Formats: sequence, structure tokens, C-alpha cells
Amino acid sequence: MPWDFGLLSMTELRTRPGEILDRVAEGAEAFIIERNGKRTACLVPLSFFFPDISPTRISDEIKELEDHGEVLRTEITETRELVFRFPIKVDDNNNVEIKVVLPHGYPNSCPRVYASQVSEEAPHRWRDGALCLYGVMSSWNPGKHTILSTLGFAKIWLKHYDEWHKTGQWPKQEGPPDGR
Repeated sequence: MPWDFGLLSMTELRTRPGEILDRVAEGAEAFIIERNGKRTACLVPLSFFFPDISPTRISDEIKELEDHGEVLRTEITETRELVFRFPIKVDDNNNVEIKVVLPHGYPNSCPRVYASQVSEEAPHRWRDGALCLYGVMSSWNPGKHTILSTLGFAKIWLKHYDEWHKTGQWPKQEGPPDGR
């Protein structure tokens, strides 16, 4: 879909920030911001980057993560998927980064989750290295599970990985993921 960008001066943005942001977020308008006669930035709706992920869902999930004290970074991949990165301290000497990738269609499509510093021989991973958290996605429930619950499952996976690394046996799962 082609976008028609309107010009917006910094003065207009400063005097009517709420109105401008509502026009972008709710009205799907896009603006190029001009400062001192130079075009310096742009405002576009999230749907420009995430055409099939609800901006409200993303905002709600970020708030939920922050409310639970999670530190996160976000980025957008070349294929316009949203990535959340979480630094996780697993013990006094090791830190792991959990990467949660939201595919197009999220939450109806299950996120992919990766962990840094995981052995290639580790079980319970997909061919692309993603952690197997939801089986064949049969346990993923878009109305119940969130990025926060997915992060919780990834932390449990890391504990199981540590046990496997020490004993050579993957601990048995008590039951299907329940989102807590």
C-alpha cells in the first residue's frame, strides 16, 4: 500500500502532540517532520511496520512486560517481524539473551524463541535453532499466551537445558504450558 506523507513542522508537533499522534495511530496518517526547513524524521503508524499485528496488542504486551520488571530491547527484522530481546542472568557467571520473534499474524501465529549460548546438540529445538516451547504449537493459545508467558516458558526451558547439560537427561515436563 503506498503511503501519502504529509509535511509537519516541529512547531505543529509541539503545539498539538496528542492530536498528531492520534491521527497517526488511529487515522493511519503519516508525516514527515520538518525542523528549520529540513526534513529530519517521520511519524508513521505501527501498521506500516506490522501490517498484521495489532498495535494495541503490542503496546499492551510491552506494558505487561515492563510491569513485571522485564528489561527489553526491540528491533524490526528485514522481513518486518518484531523482535524482543531479553538479557537473562542464569547464574553468577552466565548471561543468556532470549530473543522472541513475533511473526506476521501474531498472536494467531506462535512466536519463535531463541537463546544465545545454547549448544547445537541441545534437544527440544527446531531446525532453525528455535526453542521448542509449545510442542507443534498445539499448546499455543493466542487468547491466553503473551510475550511474558513465552518468556516464562523460555526461562523454564533454560533450567531444563542446564539440567540436560549436567546430567545428559532432559527433565520431563509436568504438563502442557499453562501461561503462568
